[in-house]
Amino acid sequence: MTPSPDLIHELQASRPVAPAALRARVRETARAPRAAAPWERFRLPVRRIAVVAAPAVLALAVVSAGAVGLSRSGERDVFSGVTRPTEDAPQSVEKETLGATALDAPTGTRDSAAGPTTGRAQRVSATLTVEVRNSDAVSRAAQDALDLTRRLGGHVVSSSVTTGEQAAATMTVRVPVGKVQQAIAGLSGLGRIVSQRVTIDDLQASLDALERRQASVRNQIARIDARLGTESLEPEERAVLETRLQRLQRELRELRRGVTATTAEARMSTIELTVVTPDAGAVAPAPSRLERTLDEALNVLVWEGVIVLALAIVLAPIALLGLAAWLGQRLHRRREDERLLSA
Repeated sequence: MTPSPDLIHELQASRPVAPAALRARVRETARAPRAAAPWERFRLPVRRIAVVAAPAVLALAVVSAGAVGLSRSGERDVFSGVTRPTEDAPQSVEKETLGATALDAPTGTRDSAAGPTTGRAQRVSATLTVEVRNSDAVSRAAQDALDLTRRLGGHVVSSSVTTGEQAAATMTVRVPVGKVQQAIAGLSGLGRIVSQRVTIDDLQASLDALERRQASVRNQIARIDARLGTESLEPEERAVLETRLQRLQRELRELRRGVTATTAEARMSTIELTVVTPDAGAVAPAPSRLERTLDEALNVLVWEGVIVLALAIVLAPIALLGLAAWLGQRLHRRREDERLLSA
């Protein structure tokens, strides 16, 4: 039943006031300790749990990272398949095949390696590392290598010489293919051979294909020139032949450049020389089991931190909304209590 407007007006005008005894009783009730609800007796002590759980979680993360790092460092020893060099182990010559033929010439057999096949277009490249006594020997070896390259009719592509404690020299030279064996033998005599690799790639097949296509294009150009010069052709047919002639002439120019480049590549060999000292060429000691374990454990801790940070980023908006709702509810209750007490 809806009250009449007159009754509502009278209630608003009269503003009934609570008796003083009722006010005093409400204040006493507000000051009195509130009886805990039955379910509140089982509320967990959040602060105490946080104080104990935080160090426990941190310790668990560190222990798990250490365990994972220890297991991974052991796996690296078993499955790496890498043999660590020892000081007493003899040093072997590097052997690697990158092209059609690889020629390896260990110390003592420098002049016995077979050279490129005469009469065939071949790309010859060599990589050579020699070891000399000290920094002064590095400078002398680099200068001797430059002099040898010039005597054999070659030229230097690039050169870099570093002196001091970590003395070393690297250079790339090109010498005629017919003198590549003489160049390798001379460069090998600059010091003790650390590694040597000579690679030969056959270019004759590609060169023959270029020359056959070049001859075919020349014949086509000659036939089209003959037709354009002797026959009476319709304008449309003449335009088609002229367009084809231009295309064949462009192709012929490209073929000539290809033949020239392939021939030049087969005429000069490329040698990369590296000169080092015993200190620069020393093998770095392998990390110990403890160092590998600490390294792996640190990696695990970093990933754990990344995961925690990602979870914090994802859950932060939800936590902020919950905190704002809780604070708003408390503020609303406090205002309601103050309004009731001040009424």
